[in-house]
Amino acid sequence: MRRIGRNIRWSTTAILALACATPAAAQLDGNSDEAQVAPYQLPDPLIAADGHRVATPQDWRKRRAELIALFEANIYGVAPQPRRQRYIVEEQGSALGGLAVRRQITILLDGHRTGPQMRVLLYLPAAARGRVPIFLGPNFHGNQAIHPDPAIHITPGWVTPAPGIRKGSATLHSRGIDASEWPVEAILKAGYGVATYFTGDLYPDGDGKVAESIHPFFGTSPSDPQRWGAIATWAWGLSRALDYLATAPGVDAQRVIVFGHSRYGKAALWAGARDPRFAMVIANNSGEGGAALYRRNFGETIRVMNSYWFAPRFKTFAEREAELPVDAHMLIALAAPRPVYIASATEDWWADPKGEFLAAKAADPVYRLLGAGGLDAKTMPPPDHPIHSRIGYHLRTGPHALTTSDWTHFIAFADRWLKPSILPRQGEDEFPNCCAHPRY
Repeated sequence: MRRIGRNIRWSTTAILALACATPAAAQLDGNSDEAQVAPYQLPDPLIAADGHRVATPQDWRKRRAELIALFEANIYGVAPQPRRQRYIVEEQGSALGGLAVRRQITILLDGHRTGPQMRVLLYLPAAARGRVPIFLGPNFHGNQAIHPDPAIHITPGWVTPAPGIRKGSATLHSRGIDASEWPVEAILKAGYGVATYFTGDLYPDGDGKVAESIHPFFGTSPSDPQRWGAIATWAWGLSRALDYLATAPGVDAQRVIVFGHSRYGKAALWAGARDPRFAMVIANNSGEGGAALYRRNFGETIRVMNSYWFAPRFKTFAEREAELPVDAHMLIALAAPRPVYIASATEDWWADPKGEFLAAKAADPVYRLLGAGGLDAKTMPPPDHPIHSRIGYHLRTGPHALTTSDWTHFIAFADRWLKPSILPRQGEDEFPNCCAHPRY
């Protein structure tokens, strides 16, 4: 058995039948033999474009801007600046049996009800005294899918096939279908809030959906080789949700954690790289295009990934990954000096767990340069032995999934690094002039 897409498991017979039936079978390709991994050399994140070695935090600030531009030009595309937004907030002071305060926020992305919108669901622990840190991540099937709470609005957008989804539309039966991936009550009891938005509000997660995305509203040119792809769009949406959270009562805007699973793990890493307001970045089973190294020919490859996820130029690097000017370790390093956590699974060879670990390890020199510590492991740890250093990592036993076990490690990691005494307060900078760049 192996996993295709997000939550569908296929038998070997089914895979062979699919391979004979459809061009989509190309997505089943990929080397799964460690002995077949060819030698490769990673570009040094601490060598600037002019050949000079990055030796100080001030040097890293310049290098960081170079890397952001390279990732935009060659992989994710260039996202537009946000417009003036307006928020419509619906709040219930006692939700989930008194455990939570629930807010449902409509973000008017141009300030008008007739323009593009995204919908954010936020739960805060009702027992909190003061502002709380938040886990913020995108969801796959609409806000109503993360919890059976009957008051959650059902998404009106197009939704990928799943239980309770009928002809692309969510029904009442889709409530809570992804609740196992979102242990809301456990997160709230740990003292954190939970926020999410449905990616389909901005770019429906399917090929040929660009016309239904927000791209036409922003005047995106289809011929632009640096056109922002779906991953950049979803990452942009995470920053727009953060715009709201920065204004929200009860939210500690200095302690918002961006996270994502699978393709949304890719988006979380890019959002965390691009937007330094996120206090922590967590990517679960993100694979290539996320935490896994492009130059390591194992599992997912550029050739088989969905084209709509990325800028058009990205696909030109298929079969010539060594010519990419960047790699995944540089993406992880762009979170520095903030805590970053990479999570893999033993059965998820498609996402290349070893490649994810090696990328985290190769980001270590940047963290060390900034005096932030790094990844405290010389070799890949055994399954279910998490590393909670500044660059964190775990290899969970099991398949490509987002589980209660993963969340246990995420919360423990956040507990270690996001205590008020550890993070700089607003107006302070732990590494002056290191990470500033224009608002995303």
